[in-house]
Amino acid sequence: MTERPLFPPAAPPPRPVSPGLYLVATPIGNLRDMTLRALDVLAAADLVLAEDTRVSAKLLQAYGLRAKLERCDDHASARAAEGAVQRIAEGQVVALVSDAGTPMVSDPGFVVARAVVEAGLPVHPIPGASSLLAALNLAALPSDRVLFAGFLPPKSAARKTMLAELKPGRQTLVLFESGPRLAASLADMAEVLGERQAAVTRELTKLHEECVRGSLAELAADPRCQAPRGEIVVVIGPGAEEAASEADADAALKEALTRLPPGEAASEVARAFDLNRKALYRRALELRNAE
Repeated sequence: MTERPLFPPAAPPPRPVSPGLYLVATPIGNLRDMTLRALDVLAAADLVLAEDTRVSAKLLQAYGLRAKLERCDDHASARAAEGAVQRIAEGQVVALVSDAGTPMVSDPGFVVARAVVEAGLPVHPIPGASSLLAALNLAALPSDRVLFAGFLPPKSAARKTMLAELKPGRQTLVLFESGPRLAASLADMAEVLGERQAAVTRELTKLHEECVRGSLAELAADPRCQAPRGEIVVVIGPGAEEAASEADADAALKEALTRLPPGEAASEVARAFDLNRKALYRRALELRNAE
């Protein structure tokens, strides 16, 4: 029996890596999720900025790569940004990686990218693994409108306040959470957001990958969600749409009338709130004449 090759027998040839900042996605668990283009960039990099150089050193070693590593965490991001701008201006290649997944998502790399952009120097995304997108795929919840809200506050009162701010939006929510806080967070989510369907995903792409689905209240009581180990992403489906109140429609019409004639304002609000356009048009005329 002939063994299959580890890689496709032919692949597009690598392109030259020009000077600039490269935001390189790295595996979130399974090392074979590294892209060929990411390997090309890391092999060509004059400098690799890493959230944790020890983690990134192991990553580079796994692929037989050697590169100069410098720390870029919350404490070192300003210094790293200054150095990156100088190097790129001199014609060097700088790669930015997080511990796992795509840089710029809840990590300090945005400070570097912003500095490079403000200096008028090139920035290139090297897409790949992302726990946010992987969890969204696995959750099987609506994904046409999605809001990534990062980490919730650690204390319940602040957490509930933030959840209340997120509640009105009619979109799927994606949140990061730690194992020890997961059950308490799910209970607060159930209290504030109501009976929404959700999924708790952890250890994505790893040996013990898991996705637990159910309502927020069910998940809060599920033994599998009581302080589990690993990296956790929570995906929460959108809430039921609530009918717009007369005050909501009036407020939207008043704002639209500052930009549009009554007919177009009525059409815009009708689409946004799923209301009758003719009734809104009459109301728009009333509001305009009352001014």
